[in-house]
Amino acid sequence: MTLTPVFNPEERGRPMRVAAFMSGSGTNIMRLLEHEKSLRARDGEAPFETVFIFSDRSDGVSAGERIALASGLPYFSHDIRVFHARRSIKRTVSNQEGLAARREYDRLAGTLVNAFHIDVIALGGYMSYTTLGRCVNVHPADLSLLDADGRRKYVGDQAVYDAIVAGERVLRSSTLWTDDGVDTGPLLMVSDPLPVTLPEPLEEIKKNPEKFSRVVDGHQEQLKEAGDWKIFPRTIELIARGRFAFDPQGRVHLDGSPVLKGYGEPTD
Repeated sequence: MTLTPVFNPEERGRPMRVAAFMSGSGTNIMRLLEHEKSLRARDGEAPFETVFIFSDRSDGVSAGERIALASGLPYFSHDIRVFHARRSIKRTVSNQEGLAARREYDRLAGTLVNAFHIDVIALGGYMSYTTLGRCVNVHPADLSLLDADGRRKYVGDQAVYDAIVAGERVLRSSTLWTDDGVDTGPLLMVSDPLPVTLPEPLEEIKKNPEKFSRVVDGHQEQLKEAGDWKIFPRTIELIARGRFAFDPQGRVHLDGSPVLKGYGEPTD
């Protein structure tokens, strides 16, 4: 069976070129840059290089400019809310008008990706749906969990909330290779579990929306550190080293072996 690496370093003969896309605090992008720096310090070189940072917000909420300045990287922003407001278009891709607008919005970023010869786009807290290809996203849920119809159970912005409401005892983060859907692309990595810890029985907490919201937000913040910040940079590294590949059916392989439920790296 023929496997196609996501990135082939031997064929390219250079480090993988990465564009970092973000919307808010950029903590995932910061961890990516730190991982790149640590690999270079340890090995004398890194298998990937972050080339520029792009943000879909220009109002100061995104920390992209500050991160780029501290890292000596080019920075670009294109505010998607202003883009849609000027066209009187709702920010949705559930209809043809919205999807066409999103493709139009993505043209600028696509031009940058082509101009900088980007191999992979790292979506680290990028809150906009993107029509661009070759993207790795990180999601705060275990995307290997399926419902009775074979669909992923916890997708979208409320994934942590949905998992806790459903009574999950642990939470995990996932990285995926994006496709045209929302959190539907091939699963790459899953993180170690983060136990769900509740101050009182779930049914009691759910009676107090404010308290429940604090519980969800607290777990989401913990999951960033326990999950996102570990597997997101590591996924980019493994791709850059040529270790992730797809078979003709689009299934994910690592080092030649299938990882249909995502690769969970052994811990000491």
